[in-house]
Amino acid sequence: MIFSLQKIRLLNLACMTAVLSACSGNADFNDLQSFVDSVKARPAAQVEPVPVFVPYEGFIYSAASKRSPFDMPLVANGEDATELAKDVQPDLDRLPDPLENQSLSELKMVGMLQREAKYEALVEDGFGEIHRVGVGNYLGRNYGKIQNISETQVNIVEIVPSGNGGWVERPQTLTLQ
Repeated sequence: MIFSLQKIRLLNLACMTAVLSACSGNADFNDLQSFVDSVKARPAAQVEPVPVFVPYEGFIYSAASKRSPFDMPLVANGEDATELAKDVQPDLDRLPDPLENQSLSELKMVGMLQREAKYEALVEDGFGEIHRVGVGNYLGRNYGKIQNISETQVNIVEIVPSGNGGWVERPQTLTLQ
């Protein structure tokens, strides 16, 4: 049975009338109105004042150039330490290399290049930048000088305070990651 367009319209009109008549009934909202009136009759609560915030005071970490507390402390005792302290001293007059402002724990060896039988290491700093370094370049905060580069590691000699007013050499390595 096929409905004509007029019959469909008449059926739609009847459905809409039924829906609207259901919504327009004379419902009793006395209980709802009494609840709203009782809530409005309650005394208003006191609002707490906005707290006063102390302005932020910045802190400047002044021990960044010192030895990391997580590194093994250097123990220098006896006559050997005083002999080493006499001959070793960092060159404070030279311009620092770019990788000397980060500790060795932040640096990673990520590759190696070979040019004319000499190795150069690719070192990633703590910011994700790759640097090409060779023998004689400096790394780390403790005046670490590159002594040797192989296919898998960079050998570095750092100059650290000996504890008795002098300096001591300490070997370190960066291995290929």
